[in-house]
Amino acid sequence: MEDSIALLRESGAMLEGHFLLSSGRHSDRYFQCARLLQYPDRTAAALKPTAERIRRDLDAGKLVIDAIVGPAMGGIIVAYELGRQLGIPAFFTERDERGAMSLRRGFTVEKGAAILIAEDVVTTGKSSGESAVVLEGLGARITALACLVDRRAPGVPLTWPLYAACTVVVSDWDAASCGLCAQGLPLVKPGSRKF
Repeated sequence: MEDSIALLRESGAMLEGHFLLSSGRHSDRYFQCARLLQYPDRTAAALKPTAERIRRDLDAGKLVIDAIVGPAMGGIIVAYELGRQLGIPAFFTERDERGAMSLRRGFTVEKGAAILIAEDVVTTGKSSGESAVVLEGLGARITALACLVDRRAPGVPLTWPLYAACTVVVSDWDAASCGLCAQGLPLVKPGSRKF
């Protein structure tokens, strides 16, 4: 876990300031994992312990995975790299013209397929949940979630077991009670999701 945090820092992927998260909440830190994911060797190293934990659970029969699906954009490379290390097919969901998560580009899932959803960062699990709805609607079942960074606030539940490369405690606030807004600090929206 410490190695993954060191790789995030080394890559300039942990930003500090006043950020608008895709959940609509405000935070003093933002994880721009694309800065880490641009380096294949660092990405492989950051995700290796996660892939090893997943492999142990697969070998022990505690987990079944037929495919790994990453919500675009952040989950695409994470899904690919976990798939590469585990020898499991990996593809992605993406937003359609209306902004709804969908499975496109000819990707398909078999009815009953066991899917691991892979993300770069999990804050509320919203993108994972949107992907799960699409995949379950096609007859798949979600068996786990994996990510580079678990930055959920204490008490934020997840529906599936989580395999995180690292867990980082980060402050975040509702916009109405954001102390950084009260200080007049400029708000930056670095993510790709449109509101």
